[in-house]
Amino acid sequence: MAGDGRDDERDETPLTPPDPDHPRASAVLGEAFGQAARRAGIDPSDHATTGKVVWKAIGGVRGIVESVLPLVVFLAAVTLWPDQLLIAVILSVAAAGAFTLVRLAQRQAPSAALGGLLAVAVAGALVLLTGRAEDNFIPGFITNVAYGSAFLISAFVGWSIIGLAAGFLMDDGIRWRQDRHKRRVFFWLAVMWAALFFARLAVQFPLWLAEVDIQVIGTVKLVMGIPLFAPLVAVTWLAVRALYARRES
Repeated sequence: MAGDGRDDERDETPLTPPDPDHPRASAVLGEAFGQAARRAGIDPSDHATTGKVVWKAIGGVRGIVESVLPLVVFLAAVTLWPDQLLIAVILSVAAAGAFTLVRLAQRQAPSAALGGLLAVAVAGALVLLTGRAEDNFIPGFITNVAYGSAFLISAFVGWSIIGLAAGFLMDDGIRWRQDRHKRRVFFWLAVMWAALFFARLAVQFPLWLAEVDIQVIGTVKLVMGIPLFAPLVAVTWLAVRALYARRES
């Protein structure tokens, strides 16, 4: 991926347009990733400040509370009633469910809250099945492996998830793959996102294996959550905006 001093050179061979009846897999994936990024508030085509984009991506105050409170409730309940895992599971699921109900009552898109509720419910079911409070973290480990692998593989096969999403959002399709500079930037952005997920796994999984106190693992998980996610959103948004700034001007 090293540069050779010709970063701005492009292959001018036109791309074959997708058949409208049989869209390319890349077009379908690009639209899916782009729509997901747009729903998350990360849309480089939107002329907004970096701070506003990051704040929207994390969901504002509600998003922070929705992502943090169920785990905090679970940890607090386990501390107060260490032999009553059912109480801890019920309270954490109730906390996640409350956010979903509020969104439904306010006629807002409940997708984020529903995703959180499902994750909390699966983790709670696993805790009750194994009888181990620390197994609440296993779904998170699996998620980190899945997301990290997806970003890393997409980078090394030349179809960066970031590039696919940005191409859709910036009305660039897959033409970014003809631009050496864009390909390199999207490669490293995908690698950075993969590194985030694998870093979480590399720190938290050994703690789980060592049977470290559940409050310690939970605290580490919270610290490696939004505080790491938000800066990477900012870097990604700024990088993509910079790539397309010349075209917009």
